[in-house]
Formats: sequence, structure tokens, C-alpha cells
Amino acid sequence: MAKEDRKYKILVVDDDLDVLTSMKMALEETGHATLTAADGLRALELAEAEAPDIVVLDLMLPKRGGFQVLQRLKGSAAMRGKRPLICMVTGNEGMRHKTFAEQNGVDDYLLKPFAMGTLLDIVNDFIAKLDKGIPDAKKKP
Repeated sequence: MAKEDRKYKILVVDDDLDVLTSMKMALEETGHATLTAADGLRALELAEAEAPDIVVLDLMLPKRGGFQVLQRLKGSAAMRGKRPLICMVTGNEGMRHKTFAEQNGVDDYLLKPFAMGTLLDIVNDFIAKLDKGIPDAKKKP
């Protein structure tokens, strides 16, 4: 459960509305604010406006792909471990995609289909890291 004094923002991005709704419902159990977007452009708009702490990001999205969103929010392996923490979810099992995501700062990578408990474990791990205090990837000198 969330710390009483700190609520984090979780942005969930997936173009499959059933998957999006399922992830949102599961993540609401963490007690943190959950925002949703069904395309990459809306995800970037929400990320800019709301500055989420955690992003659960589908790879295949309309308007802006998951990699484009990832690159905009993180951009390099040096940004890994910095806010926002990003878990990319995808049905594509290719190592090439995972490697590219890692080169662009993704913090975790989850293959579909997955158990919601696995997603919650990843997000709870992210929350524990946030509770310890991590730097923001967006604040660049």
C-alpha cells in the first residue's frame, strides 16, 4: 500500500482497451493515482502535463509508437533508474526489441500475456525505489 504521505502517479498506456482497463484496475490497488492513454501521442501529452512517476508502456501504439514515447521520456541507457520508471509491455518476443528498449533507458520489460500479479510486483518494486528517492530523468543539465 502507498505511504500515507506520498502518492505516486502511474501512467498506463495501451491501445487495447480491455488490457488498459485490466491494468488500470489492478494498479489502482496500489493506492496511487492511475492515468490512462490509448495512444502514444496522448501518453506524451499526459506525461508532459502530469509528470508521472511510473509508466507502464505498450510497445505497439497508434499515433506514436512505444519506442518513440520511451525515447522522449528517457532517451538513453544512462536514464535507466531515473523517474519516470518505465515498464514496457509487449507481445513481441524478439530480443532486438528488448535490447533497443534497454538502450533507451527502460527499467523493466514484460511479455504479454502476463499475470497482473507480475505487473504489480514490478510496480511495487518501482514504488519501493521511489520511496528511497531517485533522480528525475527529465531534469538534464
